[in-house]
Amino acid sequence: MSPHVDGSRRLLPVAVFTFSYLAAALVLAVARGNLEFLFYIVVMLVLIGAVYAVDRYVGLSTGVLWCLSLWGLLHMAGGLLTVPASWPVSSESRVLYTLWLIPGRLKYDQIVHAYGFGVTTWVCWQGLRAAIERRGGRATPTLGLLVLAAAAALGFGALNEVVEFVATLLVPETNVGGFRNTGWDLVSNLVGATVAATAIWQSERRAAS
Repeated sequence: MSPHVDGSRRLLPVAVFTFSYLAAALVLAVARGNLEFLFYIVVMLVLIGAVYAVDRYVGLSTGVLWCLSLWGLLHMAGGLLTVPASWPVSSESRVLYTLWLIPGRLKYDQIVHAYGFGVTTWVCWQGLRAAIERRGGRATPTLGLLVLAAAAALGFGALNEVVEFVATLLVPETNVGGFRNTGWDLVSNLVGATVAATAIWQSERRAAS
């Protein structure tokens, strides 16, 4: 069996799952006239293409591909699903992203940010490891390399905020919050990246012992 065929079989379940929920999200966004999430669906398609390109070069693990797909699902659900009137929310839109999991302390949005950029740290680590090994080196999760992976993920987190800013310029009404919300998004990204880097270090250390 060729590597290409084996890779296609590995990607197929993830692709079917991802495009299924994107199709459902597209139907919901069109039905509700949600221009913001129509924009985000286009962004998602671009990101899927980018992940495919990275995977062809790096050979991302199946686990990280599923984690990325789940992140996309959490994002689509966050902006398109509404919550009951009795649930605590941070704005009038009442979408899942505004839900307080711990009132006044922790929102669904912040959990998704921490999770997503933790996964991004994992992706960046796999990319760094592949680049080192292609050059004949041995990639071990040193403090320096893990800081680089986490810093790269935080850079992608900042790019995400730029994408949200563009959404506010293109769409009259969005669920993008103000400066304070952006600050908490970045803090959540940092928490997720730190947890992921620590988990990678511990996992690789156990595997080596």
